Amino acid sequence: MKKLLIALTIIMAPFVSEAQIKTPQASPKAYIKQTVGLTDVEVTYSRPGARGRAVFGNLVPFGKLWRTGANENTIINFSDDVVIDGKTLKKGKYAIYTIPKIESWEVIFYLSTDNWGLPENWNDAYVALRTTVKENALPTPVETFTIGINGLDPNFAFLEIAWENSHVALKFEVPTAKTATTSIDKTLAGPTSNDYFAAAQYLFQSNGNIADARSYVDKSLDMSTDKPYFILRLKSLIQAKQGDKKGAIETAKLSLAAAETANNQDYVKMNKDSIAEWSR
Repeated sequence: MKKLLIALTIIMAPFVSEAQIKTPQASPKAYIKQTVGLTDVEVTYSRPGARGRAVFGNLVPFGKLWRTGANENTIINFSDDVVIDGKTLKKGKYAIYTIPKIESWEVIFYLSTDNWGLPENWNDAYVALRTTVKENALPTPVETFTIGINGLDPNFAFLEIAWENSHVALKFEVPTAKTATTSIDKTLAGPTSNDYFAAAQYLFQSNGNIADARSYVDKSLDMSTDKPYFILRLKSLIQAKQGDKKGAIETAKLSLAAAETANNQDYVKMNKDSIAEWSR
């Protein structure tokens, strides 16, 4: 009997370890991603429900710091610098904290994002931006805490927070004109040294047109004031593939010298090995 129980325990152990009880979260997690102009904005947050409770002034006291949601930090991530109330908020990830009041809310973007709820020790040095936004009373109650990005324009949008009878909309401006102009200028200016290098590298590695690869790597070097060792290395390999070992050796020597100056020992070794091989 004892042996049978042991055998059954061994057989059932994997099933017991894999068994997990799944229940719905009281405050489900939500994720939104919105492109505003050319800027990506992402928000991750948890959504508590009112469930018959009085929220603001009771569950969420007026005038006190609030986690702005439930559970882990509510986090917002901007792919570009944005402007809020005339102040620049650098691109990156922030926890959103708020101080709800009857007629206005304070909104705080906080650098530390790994807290459960409020930070154990608040640090003003982590406050990236703080601003105040008007509170608007809602005619119809919102049961589930909601964050949205609305009022979309190529140059701005509104971060909206709504729960119970309270609603705030924080305007943020995005650098669409600057980003678009930079992209236009870069494109119309033509290929860069890196573009020619990438094209030459692809043709060389894929056994493409080696004459074109040589032309592209030469253009890359012509546009480079410092003649990087990795571009010179590629040119030497292309020359060797073309059968120009003498030229390949001379270029490899230039790459070797540049690699030694940069203290890149990998390229120093590769160039020395190639010079020795091509000199036979």
